[in-house]
Amino acid sequence: MPISTDPLGSKGETRIIGKGSETAEGPGPYVMAASTLEGDKVMCSDGKDVGKIKEIMLDVYTGRIAYAVMSVGGFLGIGDKLLALPWKALTLDTDRKCFQLSVSSETVKNAPGFDKDHWPAMADVAWASELHDYYSTAPYWSSGVRDLDSDLDMPSGTLRPDEPHH
Repeated sequence: MPISTDPLGSKGETRIIGKGSETAEGPGPYVMAASTLEGDKVMCSDGKDVGKIKEIMLDVYTGRIAYAVMSVGGFLGIGDKLLALPWKALTLDTDRKCFQLSVSSETVKNAPGFDKDHWPAMADVAWASELHDYYSTAPYWSSGVRDLDSDLDMPSGTLRPDEPHH
């Protein structure tokens, strides 16, 4: 399956496979509304359908996608378990209109999760580091972030994007 090249030259970190804009409707797959990805299936490395994207979580400060929240199990949203997935662990498959997750379904089955009424503190560095370790991905804040201090008049005490978020 071909890996799509980035026509914008943004040097993105998200892998996109398939025929790209040949099979995508609208402006995708390089620039998309987050809502168009919600409900997309997530397939594991062993080919099993393990859930659906429920939310896309942004690091508002840096403008990066931090995580996708996947819903697994349950029926019509009742009794489902939510899992935060590092964005770097996902590959967008434009041909099959799904995401591929770089781990087995067994790994997903044993993954730490949460319920819709008890979300973790996703900006907590300890929580986020454990999550990235579990999925064997580099934390999204550790690479390729430009230094906004040179672009903005930063108030005293403001965290830079390359500093841990609390």
